[in-house]
Amino acid sequence: MLVRDAMSTVVLTIGPAHTLRQAAALMAARRVGAAVVLDHDTSGLGILTERDILVSVGSGQNPDLETAGSHTTTDVVFAAPDWTLAEAAQAMAHGGFRHLIVLDGDGPVGVVSVRDIIRCWAPVRLREATLAAG
Repeated sequence: MLVRDAMSTVVLTIGPAHTLRQAAALMAARRVGAAVVLDHDTSGLGILTERDILVSVGSGQNPDLETAGSHTTTDVVFAAPDWTLAEAAQAMAHGGFRHLIVLDGDGPVGVVSVRDIIRCWAPVRLREATLAAG
């Protein structure tokens, strides 16, 4: 199975000036765990995850004052839609993160998460276990 089969095509894109509270509200409304942060001034592309927001709030920072740009990961590993799920999982395990921005052509076309991969792999593993027990 490929990344394109598992990824979410709901790509939440925010700017670096969004506050963490605004980012969290948008992520919650769209039911996603990460936002792509696009900085038009630098043409930079990064990712802000629910974990980034949690770390900030947990350390006592004010989510109404902290900006997405201050908490964005800019050293991002990108996936291609034609990667296998195993390749995506390996990149996540190696990098210690749970989301990959999927790029195709000029920009992001999706985000694939550990949850997406598990959702796709679980039915396959269940079928294999059933066949082996049968």
